[in-house]
Amino acid sequence: MLVHPHRYDPERFDAETRRLLRATIDWFESRGKRKLVADYHAKTFYQDFLDFVADEAIFSTFLTPARDAAGNPGRRWDTARVAAMSEILGFYGLSYWYAWQVTVLGLGPVWQSDNATARARAAQALEAGGVAAFGLSEKEHGADIYSSDLVLTPDGKGGYRANGSKYYIGNGNCARTVSVFGRIDGVEGPDQYVFFYADSEHPNYHVVKNVVPSQMYVAEFRLDDYPVSEEDILQTGEAAFSAALNTVNIGKFNLCFGGIGLSTHALYEAITHAHNRILYGAPVTNFPHVRTGFVDAYARLIAMKLFSDRAVDYFRSASPEDRRYLLYNPVTKMKVTTEAEKVVALLGDIVAAKGFEVEGYLPLAKTDVTGLPKLEGTVAVNLALIGKFMPAYLFDPREYPPVPTRTDAADDEFLFRQGPARGLGKIRFHDWRATYGRFAKVPNVARFTEQAEAFAELMRTAPPDADQQGDLDLTLAFGELFTLIVYGQLVLEQAEITGLDDDVLGAVFGVLIRDFSGLAVALHGKRGSADAQRTWAVSALRAPVVDVEAFERVWSQVVALSGAYAMKP
Repeated sequence: MLVHPHRYDPERFDAETRRLLRATIDWFESRGKRKLVADYHAKTFYQDFLDFVADEAIFSTFLTPARDAAGNPGRRWDTARVAAMSEILGFYGLSYWYAWQVTVLGLGPVWQSDNATARARAAQALEAGGVAAFGLSEKEHGADIYSSDLVLTPDGKGGYRANGSKYYIGNGNCARTVSVFGRIDGVEGPDQYVFFYADSEHPNYHVVKNVVPSQMYVAEFRLDDYPVSEEDILQTGEAAFSAALNTVNIGKFNLCFGGIGLSTHALYEAITHAHNRILYGAPVTNFPHVRTGFVDAYARLIAMKLFSDRAVDYFRSASPEDRRYLLYNPVTKMKVTTEAEKVVALLGDIVAAKGFEVEGYLPLAKTDVTGLPKLEGTVAVNLALIGKFMPAYLFDPREYPPVPTRTDAADDEFLFRQGPARGLGKIRFHDWRATYGRFAKVPNVARFTEQAEAFAELMRTAPPDADQQGDLDLTLAFGELFTLIVYGQLVLEQAEITGLDDDVLGAVFGVLIRDFSGLAVALHGKRGSADAQRTWAVSALRAPVVDVEAFERVWSQVVALSGAYAMKP
């Protein structure tokens, strides 16, 4: 289930996709770990990686929708293989993953546009080896799209002149396709919003600086009387507003797979070190707390992978009649990325001082993993979004045809015609209880199901009242508890598809039980909690079912990873 570079051959994909994924791994492995780590610490810009991407036409193959591919049969927007590439790039470092990620974001408004000229221009730029950038956020407003200070002024000739700055724009130093969000001067209300196409090589486009101390170039750029013609306009009005939100819906999904790749590499390095480290005459892994930490990290990583892989299927099967992906998407962003933080923190605690040495991958992982929950909307923003789906999910299920595993070579064109970013409360979900019920024989699944049912009962009998709903700190606590139920459902669905053994599944749900109990305790201590909610919190506490033999069998899977992979020097 975990990426292993020396044995990687994703047979589920077509031959060209497999070749490009394998070529990406081979490129990193041929450079070796010393080069990877040295460039990271020296903050060396990854131009050699961008040159490799251009030579192999990777971005143009993976990120050009079929309608803009000029008949090239290998080019399509296929979420399954986009996820696979995100995982591989995360495995070798979030700097490389970031160049890919912001290209995905930068292309979002273009591929959603009806401007055929702009789409052709972006496709040609990709084919020439270019990258893209998403010019949304600003220094004073962040990604608050209601408050843009980048202004387009009519030039009297049917076009505009754009003036203003953008801040924290990945690839903003070199992207030939920059989707820039702004507002039209003198226009009020939704009609003022606009997305337009810019090019970093235009003389009126000025790169100010890199705003982060990193290999990544995260630009501040300024437009001074930048000419914007009708052919450069991607969207206006409410369509521009929706394009911003829908682009983030597409792009933030990749964060989970970046975190999975990073955590997987960290696990290989940590278990190999710890199992071969002798203290007091025995391997470090003989200590019970070390084994517990590794099994916890492994279980969390397996859950991350299960949930995210299953979410791919809902993305690829989405339609105007089935928008369940709009819940699973912020869960991948909020939950899987914070789980990556927990995995790396557990591994860092185990390896201790080794996790700070300059030659290792772990120091990179420990530094960079903290960024994932903060990109494309903070944890709080995504939790608030998740909460909008709670009533329909818990209490109003409907029947849907089964969603199959989707690794077919299809173009996911619906992602670029998602439509207005509203109506979330009308989305319905399939019955979560039915999924949980199929695994009642696994003791820890049954015990977590008790907690999920208890939460549903709390939402029936003592939900947040009108005053409490205005307390974001409190509503986020409810949102985290709810998220665990959604997370567990897709974990179970993918476990069923993959035939995951009950020992590992029990370990996964042992983690979820402990996390749910911890969140219940946190709710109990909130200033805004009502007495009935505090009483519920205590009643919902559970401990995982103890099965010593099952733990040892999971531990045997973890320790088998010792020496299984080490990046070539």
